[in-house]
Amino acid sequence: MTYSLTRRAVLGGASLAIATLGSAPSFAATKIQRLLSPGGIEAWFVQEATVPLIAMKYAFGGGASQDPAEKPGVGHLVAGLLGEGSGDLDSKSFNERLDRRAIELSFTSCRDQFRGSLRMLKDNKDEAFGLLRMALTSPRFDAPDVERIRAAVLSTLRRDSTDPSTLADRKFFEVAFNDHPYGRQAGGTFESVPKIDVADLKDYVRRVIAEDTLKIAVVGDVDPETLGKLLDKTFGSLPAKAQLTEAADVVAAKPPQRVFIPLDVPQTVVSFGGPGVRRREPDFMAADVVNQILGGAGRSSRLFREVREKRGLAYSVRETLLCIDHSALFVGNTGTRADRAGETVEEIDKQVRRMAEEGPTQQELDEAKSYLKGSQMLALDTSSKLAHALLQCQIDKLPIDYIEKRSALVDAVTLEDAKKVAQRLWGQGLLTVIVGRSLQAAAQPAAAPSAATPATPVR
Repeated sequence: MTYSLTRRAVLGGASLAIATLGSAPSFAATKIQRLLSPGGIEAWFVQEATVPLIAMKYAFGGGASQDPAEKPGVGHLVAGLLGEGSGDLDSKSFNERLDRRAIELSFTSCRDQFRGSLRMLKDNKDEAFGLLRMALTSPRFDAPDVERIRAAVLSTLRRDSTDPSTLADRKFFEVAFNDHPYGRQAGGTFESVPKIDVADLKDYVRRVIAEDTLKIAVVGDVDPETLGKLLDKTFGSLPAKAQLTEAADVVAAKPPQRVFIPLDVPQTVVSFGGPGVRRREPDFMAADVVNQILGGAGRSSRLFREVREKRGLAYSVRETLLCIDHSALFVGNTGTRADRAGETVEEIDKQVRRMAEEGPTQQELDEAKSYLKGSQMLALDTSSKLAHALLQCQIDKLPIDYIEKRSALVDAVTLEDAKKVAQRLWGQGLLTVIVGRSLQAAAQPAAAPSAATPATPVR
């Protein structure tokens, strides 16, 4: 889960010496360049002059994993406050300048990164990057703003306390990761948020916002020389080294397990999953393809067909691979009527077991490959989407020409590869969290432990 409080602001990048290394398939005649600013800041960059806009995505290592164990939610509050005034500009003045120039700025605390986004008209780039520099280097954290954002976070927590989807998601990660940072509530808790003070916020910024973990992707109407100067001006005064607390690698709790949370709501929500395949592993692409077959996007997955179309148990059912720095999961979710929750859970279990035992058919494999290749084109049809993809490639330590090569990697997955990884992913069953009225679905599988198994660090 990603936690964010969005404000309007800006983030900057680096001036550059450029090496052209690839092409983005949905941007005709565009080239991905590795840029190195005069000050040594690296960015991946696509110069695109079709529309006079610039989109930038960036990330610092750390994220919610850097929250103090006793104060989850610090990074989340920082994300909400960096756009609330900096330097000699209070919150009102800072946001008036953003609004006046239609500059869009947001900050987000994810599990492993503190991310930012900037989007502006080309003519407003100097002011946009300047405001971003101020936000990163001299946030004010004025008391009225801190209390206002704190109140907004607590309001969200109150709402989420009766939201079945949020409760299922939180419990799933708590059981999967136990006392690892991934098991904590990145958005904070009722107990932790009131205790977070300005010193905590300043300490987080001091430790996390630093140049050595910074990744940047820029797409838009700006030349390399100009961008390089903007990036140096924006990020050049940041601390050279972050002071991060190292998180251990962890394997999610071994299934099968079931947890039931009683909640008097009309619809029962089910979250399910288990240990996945890490992004850097050779099996990842096969896992991505076979996961599309079982529960991926679109209306042709087995879960969608069997759970929704044939039995009418749910409006939607999805599953995805979640890759994080120190672990990996597959995670799915659905919602159903309370009186059909047990049937829904059992049908999902059945389809997961079937996929583990038999694997996909050749026709399913071919159709999944076609979908994944076609959907990539649609996923890169705007400057912001392309910038996001380029940033994620950097975070995942993929080569700069990965987008260009991805279709060939998908095509290379064989039926044998798919069957092998299906057994690895789903052969142990599911960790399932059920939130709702019905106790019928909460029956514990005979082979499952009644409580979460502690997550095991990988050494």
